[in-house]
Amino acid sequence: MKKTVLDAGTTWSKIIEKNSNTLKTVFKKYLVKSCNNMNYYILPSAVIKEHELKFDAMTGHMSEKFIDSKEKYTNEIIALTKGVSKLCEENSMILDLGSRDAKWVRFKNGKFSDLDWNSACASSTGATIEMLKKFYNVKELQPNKNKYNITCGIFGFEKIMDDIANGEDASDAIAKFVHGIAYNAWNFCKKPEKIYLSGGFCESRCFCESLENYCKVEKLGRFVLCSGILEN
Repeated sequence: MKKTVLDAGTTWSKIIEKNSNTLKTVFKKYLVKSCNNMNYYILPSAVIKEHELKFDAMTGHMSEKFIDSKEKYTNEIIALTKGVSKLCEENSMILDLGSRDAKWVRFKNGKFSDLDWNSACASSTGATIEMLKKFYNVKELQPNKNKYNITCGIFGFEKIMDDIANGEDASDAIAKFVHGIAYNAWNFCKKPEKIYLSGGFCESRCFCESLENYCKVEKLGRFVLCSGILEN
């Protein structure tokens, strides 16, 4: 049976296309891998809006833009929980950190235990980092042993601009901001010994190595939520 599922994020969307190659003609340049009769795509959410596409199941903040039936929508926490249930240890903390928000679920003895979801604080979003890198023309971030003690993105912007104005390299200042986000994420997850990481930050070496100052990190990639709704 053909099945196409969408995780529609604020800036980036993820798609898994099962038993079909229909989307290859439309999104070929966004194809990141093909295996087990499934195609995996990562593309700007704005690109999806340009096409009239139908999806079998959806999750994510922007999915309301593409829903033609409420029955096709799955809450992001539910999608995350189902997506990681077979990937993690019986006792585990899973953090999904992406463009807009941060959310975690915890398993105890192989069963869902509790969760939290933070969508209010801009300091825990990937969109902030993308904007900073673009504004200061920074291509690559190297981990920084120092960090900004920040509680929101506004204070982070202030510290970055002050340090750059005083002569600090932009990449170093942004890396300290990323380290601050990693520290906040660890605290948000209640300081676990290990975090299973889902979302776009899996691809940030600066973030992952900063987080490893506080706990072990196992990266799950960007398709966890899609996997959680694929068979449901």
